[in-house]
Amino acid sequence: MEFFTELGQIPADFGPSVVTIGKFDGVHCGHRAVIAKLLEMADAHGLVPTVVTFDRHPLALFNPAAAPESLVSNEQKVEKLRDADVAATLMITFDDDFRSQAPDAFVRSVLVNALHARAVLVGSDFRYGIRGEGTVATLTEAGREYGFDVVLVDDVRAEEGRRASSTWIREALAAGDIAVARELLGAAPVVRSVVVPGERRGRELGFPTANLRPKPEGLIPADGVYAGWLTVDGTTYPAAISIGNNPTFEGVPARQVEAYVLDEDIDLYGRTVEVAFVERLRGMVRFDSVDELIVQLAADVDDTRRVLSSAQRP
Repeated sequence: MEFFTELGQIPADFGPSVVTIGKFDGVHCGHRAVIAKLLEMADAHGLVPTVVTFDRHPLALFNPAAAPESLVSNEQKVEKLRDADVAATLMITFDDDFRSQAPDAFVRSVLVNALHARAVLVGSDFRYGIRGEGTVATLTEAGREYGFDVVLVDDVRAEEGRRASSTWIREALAAGDIAVARELLGAAPVVRSVVVPGERRGRELGFPTANLRPKPEGLIPADGVYAGWLTVDGTTYPAAISIGNNPTFEGVPARQVEAYVLDEDIDLYGRTVEVAFVERLRGMVRFDSVDELIVQLAADVDDTRRVLSSAQRP
């Protein structure tokens, strides 16, 4: 996949293309339905299937306190778009210069001059340009002038009838509902980070854990214990995963992600790992004694084996 972060990086002979535009946070089932249509049109008309996306949520610029957490990092998003067979992605820096563009300036600079678009796929609520003045109607009018078609793409709705969205996935993860998050994402939710030294309490208890550096790539689910997978250097291992501040002990940093790899003793310090969540086993609990905690940890490992015995590896 070709990847651009500036218009000047796009070759002069790029395209012609079919383009879709959006944040694509999580590249969830709704996004993948749009991409499927994008690929279908590209194959039918000999066009380059291209995604235009942004490096941050617009609220991160307008009102940072209200900006939602991203489901994936920009690097993870690019990887997911590549895996979805998108041929080219333009990730635009959403800054003051970009947000102040007139709608027609965006169309001319991005869609016409840079990407040589012949078709543009958007949802019915698509807005663009300064203060969101650009609409589907204005884009359609611009298409007539500049020679591209505008194609409306219907929302994807889950069995519950609700529109698939990044907001819904955030809600599911905040509730620890991995099943719903997985259904919408089309895969187990994942966080990625470097393993750093911890307090070594897990090793003392007989359950050595890989402690992820805070603020990993990907959105961390609710506090609790999960069955899941840990992947390092292309190899995947079953793991029992803990999220929280371990209330049985004092002074543990909040929102710590730890993974106990089953039946393996691997030196993971300094290595980048991916942790995928399959099922939430329980919430975070404070135990009255270390012995009670050890008994529960052993039960968590048994539950992890049970869950993963029928789960597909990432």
